[in-house]
Amino acid sequence: MSDQPHASKSERPDAGEEQSVAASPPGETGDTGSRATLREQERPSVLFQILSGSALMSVLAVVLALFIGGLLIAFADEDTREAATYFFARPLDTLSAGWSAMWEAYVAMFRGSVFDWQADSLAGMVDPLTESMVFSVPLILAGLGIAIGFRAGLFNIGAQGQIIVGAIVCAWLGFAFDLPPVIHLLVAIMGGLIGGAVWGGIPGVLKARFGANEVIVTIMLNYVAVYLISFMLKQPSFNPGRTGQRSPAVSPDATYPLLVPQWLWPDNGFRLHWGFVVAILATIAVWWLMERSTVGFQIRAVGANPAAARTAGMSVGRITVITMVLAGALAGLAATGQVLGTERSLTAGVAASFGFDAITVALLGRSRPWGTFFAGILFGALKAGGFLMQSLTSTPIDIVLVVQSLIVLLIAAPPLVRNVFRLPDPDKPRRRRASRPGSTTQEATA
Repeated sequence: MSDQPHASKSERPDAGEEQSVAASPPGETGDTGSRATLREQERPSVLFQILSGSALMSVLAVVLALFIGGLLIAFADEDTREAATYFFARPLDTLSAGWSAMWEAYVAMFRGSVFDWQADSLAGMVDPLTESMVFSVPLILAGLGIAIGFRAGLFNIGAQGQIIVGAIVCAWLGFAFDLPPVIHLLVAIMGGLIGGAVWGGIPGVLKARFGANEVIVTIMLNYVAVYLISFMLKQPSFNPGRTGQRSPAVSPDATYPLLVPQWLWPDNGFRLHWGFVVAILATIAVWWLMERSTVGFQIRAVGANPAAARTAGMSVGRITVITMVLAGALAGLAATGQVLGTERSLTAGVAASFGFDAITVALLGRSRPWGTFFAGILFGALKAGGFLMQSLTSTPIDIVLVVQSLIVLLIAAPPLVRNVFRLPDPDKPRRRRASRPGSTTQEATA
């Protein structure tokens, strides 16, 4: 009779493992069992499959989007359209005019975003790169917040509203108080961070407690934030003179210092501030959180398969709230780049379209911290270079929006990119081996 318990355990080898997984908390000795359980039960969602694509797909998506954008530039060019009227008589004229329009537009964009070799001074040559970095600060920070949400399987569409609320709080702390220089800046930054965290935590709590759809809730909160900032800018405390849609200027003690001050380079007109350093530090912090911490492992586990994570003893609702609070905090931190860095006051358009562009940044970066960082710099360059492209070549700046939209479309459709560039599908050999477990390696890959 004493052998029966041992026999039942040998017949059910999974029972002991399930008990050990449920008994041991994540991040300790039970991590191995938790990961094994997740691998066994994992059924990746569509979002998870998109985000797990290779970096090569992201690069090729950008290249293809720029190529299609170049075709649109050529079609919009007046000389190209005129040459197209006699295309069959002299087709090279149309092709030459289209190529010239495309080349001139992208050269102007490069000069406006990376390096302007026609500027009068070295500072003027380097200034476009610094402008790209300035535009990238809110994109990187808000993109990191959305990326964390994606890793948890959450569609955070509310970064726009979280930026607005964070901007309201940090602007008020910036102009309404008189504090010592360093302390004042830290207080304003923390205010923006907390404001965004609270606004992001609302949909997290609603989803965890009542099962509300985070997409709908965050979209609606965006509208609430837009009307809230419009209301605040009509109040005497935010707009004493009732002139325009702008608050008083933030105290100089509460603004980001310039990264390259005038005393270091007298003839520079750079707007690049220490907010870019904050974006770098935030990227490092998010990388550590997602790749090295227990909370990051739980976020990734919930995003891969909530049912398996729940089986492993994780609280899905708790992780949902934590994820949305972190996402909102990073969006609020993005607001400080605008209010305390470039605008230095609160305006109705302080968020611009950064909250929505950050979704594209997170997708292009595959929701990885460093991928999001470099994607934010790329989109900052597109924004900075679009102005010079429009002024020099009369190319509509809406082309930049078209390129961004195409990047989203191509990122969401990896098979389309593979077919265009004739790349093999890495999943096909794996499927054949899985369907024929008894076959040899040569038979499976034949």
